[in-house]
Amino acid sequence: MDNNNNNNNVNSNSEEIPSAPSTPATPGTPGAPLIAGFNHGHHRLGRKPASLLRNCSCFAVEEWAMEEGVAGRFPPAVSCSFSFPRPPPVSLARKVGAEFIGTLILIFAGTAAAIVNEKTQGSESLLGLAGSSGLAVMIVILSTGHISGAHLNPAVTIAFAALKHFPWKHVPVYIGAQVAASVVAGYGLKAVFQPVMGGGVTVPAASVGYAQAFALEFIISFNLMFVVTAVATDTRAVGELAGVAVGATVMLNILIAGNTTGGSMNPVRTLGPAVAVNNYKAIWIYLTAPILGALCGAGTYVAVKLPDQEEDGDTHEKPATSRSFRR
Repeated sequence: MDNNNNNNNVNSNSEEIPSAPSTPATPGTPGAPLIAGFNHGHHRLGRKPASLLRNCSCFAVEEWAMEEGVAGRFPPAVSCSFSFPRPPPVSLARKVGAEFIGTLILIFAGTAAAIVNEKTQGSESLLGLAGSSGLAVMIVILSTGHISGAHLNPAVTIAFAALKHFPWKHVPVYIGAQVAASVVAGYGLKAVFQPVMGGGVTVPAASVGYAQAFALEFIISFNLMFVVTAVATDTRAVGELAGVAVGATVMLNILIAGNTTGGSMNPVRTLGPAVAVNNYKAIWIYLTAPILGALCGAGTYVAVKLPDQEEDGDTHEKPATSRSFRR
């Protein structure tokens, strides 16, 4: 008899307590918390959640619009938010150091491929030259982009400053680091690959006029900066793939203009090797066309990109916030 009474009590208690839902409420469920519950298994490891809970703040929000018959199944609408401390700012010295190393890697890799291709009678081909420069840009952006922004190019630095995405007071320091890295890479290549043949200097082909060379360098620099501005400054672009996107653009541009102008897109790509081998043929094209093309490419993307806030009846003007190079 006692056993039966106990069983009846257990059954009655189980009927009074509603069973848990088969699936937990998700942040997208009306009335559910915006952040799901945390696993408390870390207590077994001796960790304390104090550091996380210290940054947690909960507040009441208005009732969510729910379908008929759904109301009453969820607890009162309460939302919790977590605020995490921002990472410490990177000093200018670290940024300049990362910019120097990144530019050095890029110029050395791209120019070395051209030297090897010339010394081996074209064994690498145009596809190999484009691939080496594209890969160099990609790995440098992925490795140093979070430190310095990985401009690697005076044209990119000037274009970002013109669009107020980079402070003008840092432009001379960045360009100085890029020029110094280019010259160091040029002389390093001269020492390693002696004789360096043409030295990997980008010069117009014999059958190409200066006007055509200028136009090509302008166009490919426009293409490059259009993509860079998209992935670096627009939060709706996939910034995590910035290195892949920019590297692919560099590769495409060299496939377009490699046989005619060398596909420089970068004043220091031409300047350092030119100084090392004392070859300044048509260097004015490579010092001006990339900068003008980058300015036009960045400005064009700003003109055509989606507005920050869709135009509707409830839009309110918000103060503009400065953006940084997100890489």
